[in-house]
Amino acid sequence: MSKESEPWQHGGADNQQERLDAQWITGFVDGEGCFHIGINRQPAMTLGWQVLPELRVVQHRRDEHILHRIKEYFGFGQVVVNHGDRKEWRVRGLKNLNRVVSFFRKYSLQTGKKVHFETFAFVIEMMNKKKHLTKNGLNSIAQLSSTMNKCVTPRYLESPETIRQTSL
Repeated sequence: MSKESEPWQHGGADNQQERLDAQWITGFVDGEGCFHIGINRQPAMTLGWQVLPELRVVQHRRDEHILHRIKEYFGFGQVVVNHGDRKEWRVRGLKNLNRVVSFFRKYSLQTGKKVHFETFAFVIEMMNKKKHLTKNGLNSIAQLSSTMNKCVTPRYLESPETIRQTSL
């Protein structure tokens, strides 16, 4: 498969010298990236909760240009303020996150972050199958997300409705 036909390349930089190397991006994300599964209260949603997976790569604003180059490489995502003097390249939405998963399946992460990526990819697959729209699926996703990164318990798992339902 040529680089031009890879799914994450649609809309990316055309000039070969402007492109970042896929292995370099993998290493950079291994060190600076975060695969995150947020679960936010959203009363308008059927279950009252929204699953919000995202990939973030954070840098000090002096290095914001590299975030723009990563965005250009993939052809999607946003460069936004993270906090204070930090910026992030953020990817949301199943279409683009499926492209991210394809990329990291081809160019494998090398650190412990690979375990978090595998959990993230599994959740994305669950969402592709609409399992996040069921109570059991949402519970599974919440449990999985609590094992990622700093093992923070999602508010969803601490909510009174969830505690009542899981203790029955």
